[in-house]
Amino acid sequence: MATLLDKVWDLHTVRRLPTGQTQLFIGLHLIHEVTTPQAFAMLRERGLVPAFPDRIFGTMDHIIPTSSLCRPAPDPVAEEMIATLEANCREHHIPLFGLGDSHQGIVHVIGPELGLTQPGMTIACGDSHTSTHGAFGALAFGIGTSQVRDVLASQCLAMDKPKLRRVRFEGAMGPGVTAKDLALAMIRQLGVNGGVGFAYEYAGDTVARMTMDERMTLCNLSIEGGARMGYVNPDDTTFAFLRGREHAPKGEAWDRAVNWWRRMASDSNAAADDERTIDVPRIGPVVTWGTNPGQSVMVDEPIPDTASLPPGEREAALEALQFMGFDAGETVKGRRVDVAFIGSCTNARLSDLRAAASLVRGQRVARHVRGLVVPGSREVQHAAEAEGLDEVFKAAGFEWREPGCSLCLGMNDDKLSGAETCASSSNRNFRGRQGSPTGRTLLMSPAMVAAAAIAGEVVDVRSVVPRGGVVQ
Repeated sequence: MATLLDKVWDLHTVRRLPTGQTQLFIGLHLIHEVTTPQAFAMLRERGLVPAFPDRIFGTMDHIIPTSSLCRPAPDPVAEEMIATLEANCREHHIPLFGLGDSHQGIVHVIGPELGLTQPGMTIACGDSHTSTHGAFGALAFGIGTSQVRDVLASQCLAMDKPKLRRVRFEGAMGPGVTAKDLALAMIRQLGVNGGVGFAYEYAGDTVARMTMDERMTLCNLSIEGGARMGYVNPDDTTFAFLRGREHAPKGEAWDRAVNWWRRMASDSNAAADDERTIDVPRIGPVVTWGTNPGQSVMVDEPIPDTASLPPGEREAALEALQFMGFDAGETVKGRRVDVAFIGSCTNARLSDLRAAASLVRGQRVARHVRGLVVPGSREVQHAAEAEGLDEVFKAAGFEWREPGCSLCLGMNDDKLSGAETCASSSNRNFRGRQGSPTGRTLLMSPAMVAAAAIAGEVVDVRSVVPRGGVVQ
């Protein structure tokens, strides 16, 4: 009996190296403008060219401006990176979804949209949150620039096979609770380093009922819990999402692919190295209070006393409380927010925008709040505009931006200023992550961000009745 990790790893093993590592073939390599210029330059220095350009796809997302598509980009560094990626892709005949392209967007949004991401694959990208693609039953992981070079040159990586932890989510999600809340609750329970050396297999009846968007959010945050990758076994939900996508198999090839994908799922009695269970009905909307995603509480729960934390976490918690301006025992609810950001590879899909729009429709952003909505891709943008969601957000006082990573990481023009506090649907709340060394980030679901934008402070989304129904 074998797990998906075993099956996919074995199928992509080229050989065992003298170091004991595996030379692993990478089925799909996704690239963007920030981590590739140096990698291509290193190839050029060695007289090498990409070995499998047909397995490489590029997009622009990290450093691009989201306020305008004008070229040259206002930031000369950004323009240089954009132009360099264009030149490298043109030289090596690599498909590129550049600015203005109908498929441009955040790399972890467009891969699934286009059907490039498929079950049974190995997928690598020079970005930490590549684990997102594991939602489709793929082994997907982020790599550094030198590894981007290695994949370009050989389509292979030298890797240690991780152990497997099966994380079972059991029970129904309550009103206002989302996959983002489950992921943050898991990281708090297992620790930001709890997954080091592991891949996470997400299972349980909660995951079985999740949409693909929800599974992508869950897998996206695997890396924040220390896991190299996280995945969900492929099922009918997976196949329904992929059917008809541009790069998905067609006709008889589709039927063959689905039969093969089903066999890639973990066998029913395949053992994992470790198993944990998350009791979903006990989880409410979650908000971070500190400077890593594991420092979180439910919105109506007091911030823990540092003395109650494991010894290895106390010093970091004290520093985080001081930086964020919180005291142990208080709740995050009621904290004033200056910026509200709905976007990122974690939560910028159409379902995320719909959930947020249901809360802001007919409302106005608080006068002191700057609100940004940044779709995850051009496809998401166009679908949202077709539904009129852009007008809902703009009427409420949000800025409606072009697709990109935006305020998730502040490598572009979208940054916090000074010690602003941001309610953010993104994935990291590290110091300086959103562009200001003194800026403060509170991670939460898109619906919670929307509710905070209207109230001007963190509120419990369960107390807010959206026009048109209850947020789920």
